[in-house]
Amino acid sequence: MKRVVITGMGIVAPNGTGVEYAWKNVVNGVSGVRKIDNFDASDLPCQIAGVPIRGTETGQYNPDAIVDVREQRKMDKSMIYGMVAADEAVRDAGLVDYDGDKDRIGVSIGSGIGGMETIYETCVELHENGPRHVSPFFIPKGIINMTAGNVSIKYGFRGPNLAVVTACATSAHSIGEAVRLIQHGDADIMIAGGAEGAVCKIGVAGFTSMRALSTRNDDPAGASRPWDKNRDGFVMSEGAGILVLEEYEHAVARGAKIYAEVAGYGLSGDAYHITAPAADGNGGARAMMAALKDAGLTPADVDYINAHGTSTGLGDMAELTAVKNMFGGTKACMSSTKSTTGHLLGAAGAVEAIFCTLAIRDGVVPPTINLTDPVDEADGFNLVPNVAQKRDVNVAISNSFGFGGTNASLVIRRVK
Repeated sequence: MKRVVITGMGIVAPNGTGVEYAWKNVVNGVSGVRKIDNFDASDLPCQIAGVPIRGTETGQYNPDAIVDVREQRKMDKSMIYGMVAADEAVRDAGLVDYDGDKDRIGVSIGSGIGGMETIYETCVELHENGPRHVSPFFIPKGIINMTAGNVSIKYGFRGPNLAVVTACATSAHSIGEAVRLIQHGDADIMIAGGAEGAVCKIGVAGFTSMRALSTRNDDPAGASRPWDKNRDGFVMSEGAGILVLEEYEHAVARGAKIYAEVAGYGLSGDAYHITAPAADGNGGARAMMAALKDAGLTPADVDYINAHGTSTGLGDMAELTAVKNMFGGTKACMSSTKSTTGHLLGAAGAVEAIFCTLAIRDGVVPPTINLTDPVDEADGFNLVPNVAQKRDVNVAISNSFGFGGTNASLVIRRVK
């Protein structure tokens, strides 16, 4: 089987745009959760979210430097996030002026929800002013695969082009399916990940009506608190994570920088409930076991697990149960970087796969912040509370689970 490695990475996140800046803030436990200010949320129970800070300073989100303002009018904000993260990843991989066969470079970028804000705003416009006021760009702005399409068009990548949609597991599945396309010989390089821009009035109202979101409005930075007894829901966030995946021999031949190897990919279905996981976490456990089998590894080989860990009552406990059953008594530790970034929905898996890769590179596992009163079931298992820990990381697992009972796990390994 062909080996697939990571040769480029890009991030747009609430606590930093740019891989190194976002990573520094995650390791240092700096939260990106703030009061919502991009629309009036005063009539909503939840008034906090994680939205990238726009500006021109280092670590701020500056789309105008990447995407022409006229082109931005044709894109939903989720797509613009994806374009900015993809530009960083493509440049990081040295592919901007690539003179090889672009028929062998594909794009796999999905979204859990896609152009929700565009659809909401257009519905209001249609209702208030009639059909003549509907933008001719409404349809392409609302279609989820248009992030992949726009990235492909910008760089001339003519290989496989697809968009996975599996709720909050989207970008982990996007990466896993891209790996398989390379392994099966359909591409040499894939630009893979996810983008999300659902922090808008209807998005927050929808999740709030499910009682899924934290309403810790007076303490935004403390709102995302996985495995803490005082958690009260997850924090919606938006942004993008993009990885450049490449067949190992191809990367070596062109002298590419290699961060790590995507050694295993596992996926499963809960067949249980549309939003809740089974209490024993068997769906997530089966995804992790499948990923380890794909990598030719066992639980004893794993050093670090980046949890799905959203800060919800049912989800946190199901994942913790599965992980303790699989990794209890091993050297593995687990943390949730969603405690600092919030939950980027369909973009979360790619962002967290990048954090796993950097944990391997730097020999540090990021903390689970706000873990001041851990659930009793966490006793005896290292959830990396509040402060990052130095440790050798050779093998990491990134978990992503979504509504509909969809699960994905990625095994990321130091290249030998």
